[in-house]
Amino acid sequence: MPKKLVADGMSKCIGCFTCMLVCAGVNEQNHSISKSRIKIRTKGGMQSKFMSVVCLACQDERACAEACPSGALEKRPGGGVIFKADKCIGCRKCEEACIVGAVNYDEDRKKPLICKHCGMCVRFCPHECLRMEEVENDL
Repeated sequence: MPKKLVADGMSKCIGCFTCMLVCAGVNEQNHSISKSRIKIRTKGGMQSKFMSVVCLACQDERACAEACPSGALEKRPGGGVIFKADKCIGCRKCEEACIVGAVNYDEDRKKPLICKHCGMCVRFCPHECLRMEEVENDL
């Protein structure tokens, strides 16, 4: 059964950015947090709690895929999309279309960074702020 990333434990987040570093390292072979598919931010200032910006694994309408003119984003079983880099033309329409701002853009490669719900960030989060949840296959 497919799984999706859920960030429902963010009240425990201390802003260590381990999830971002692991994501960038595993998926992009780069340890810059700018290459991460998950983003951790404060809710407003240095004294506030942290929040995550991550793909919601939309199931019905995948706005990012619908906005893509080249077919580089295909439906992923269980929600979200699968990114086909060879089809991407770097137009950034997927980034503009994402309703939660979870599509990040790699300025070096001129391609989007889109969560594939691999769960690596979950495995390395020291405070269990993130988890993987089984979802129905919607395809």
